[in-house]
Amino acid sequence: MLTGKTVLLGVSSSIAAYKICNLARMLTKLGAEVHVAMTENTQNFVAPLTFETLTQHKCLIDTFDRNFEYSVEHVSIAKKADVVMIAPATANVIGKIANGIADDMLTTTVMACTCKKIIAPAMNHNMLHNPIVQNNIEKLRAFGYEIVEPVRGMLANRDIGDGKLPDEETLLEYIIREIAFEKDLEGRKILVTAGATRENLDPVRFITNHSSGKMGFAIARAAMLRGADVTVIAAHTDVEPPMFVNVVNAESAEDMFCAVKDYLGESDIIIKAAAVADYTPVNVADHKIKKSDGEMVIELKRTTDILKYIGEHKRSDQIVCGFSMETENVIENSRIKLEKKNCDMICANSIKKAGAGFGTDTNIITMITPYGDEEIELMSKFDAANIILSRLNEL
Repeated sequence: MLTGKTVLLGVSSSIAAYKICNLARMLTKLGAEVHVAMTENTQNFVAPLTFETLTQHKCLIDTFDRNFEYSVEHVSIAKKADVVMIAPATANVIGKIANGIADDMLTTTVMACTCKKIIAPAMNHNMLHNPIVQNNIEKLRAFGYEIVEPVRGMLANRDIGDGKLPDEETLLEYIIREIAFEKDLEGRKILVTAGATRENLDPVRFITNHSSGKMGFAIARAAMLRGADVTVIAAHTDVEPPMFVNVVNAESAEDMFCAVKDYLGESDIIIKAAAVADYTPVNVADHKIKKSDGEMVIELKRTTDILKYIGEHKRSDQIVCGFSMETENVIENSRIKLEKKNCDMICANSIKKAGAGFGTDTNIITMITPYGDEEIELMSKFDAANIILSRLNEL
């Protein structure tokens, strides 16, 4: 995912520096070239050899170090870097950068970088909320630095408060969002539905389906990484929603329908990947139970056909994509759905194919448009999501 990209990690003297060792490892596993610039005091927490072993690059600490092939190191790395992340960023380093002080290898290199710079503060609760520190953070924001908000939790001194460095997975997502993909969807507003709606029969039971939300969330994450402004209307899902997207929760089909109507007008691309329960009780409070055998008898009615509504009310400049899960006559049934529901694309798959369908991390999809069919072979749902988005963007 990050092959050919160069990441500069700036590490300052906080106990949270240990987390960056794992971040460096995660980045290299994704193919990135990783360089680390440390303050001198950081060596009290993490040995430079640790980073050098993980990245296969000399750790930059001393501005006047002569133990390398000649180049002006802070300028050399600054030219190569696609993104800089300073994590953990202490109050001292934040103050220096915010006020233009470059008196060590880390701050000097950061000053020379023209790429995106991300700051992840980590410090004592009271220090973080000191007005001077907050003022310096706001200065950095004004200069175009992105701030990763620290989280609340147990700090190094055992106090519970703000100032904890987020986990490595969160830091990694900030870097991936910045450099992993070309921003070919920037300026686009994309609406995605995901997961399985639930129709309550009583306080205990409900009607639903096996949708996990994985495909919808894969589409949402891929669109976000490519620069889109993404809103996800999420019913019940088995996985966490992606970062950096607007999530609207929906329990029932009616909840989802109302949310879709709210966002329909402002969306450029609408992708209905949610599996909506087809039926809902007419009146749960009035359901009857047969006395003789205890069988529950409930009158049901069809839920709103959300995709049909979207197709009937879409603007001429909107693109609509639906999903079709079939057990037989997959292409024929899906093409009928494409026409009846006025969609621009239907992504069809068969629940009978191994590796496709509900709950899996992979999928096999046939993209059906008025111009023909295109099959996506077995691959991860994220990779399939990117192909779908590319085709929709072309439409």
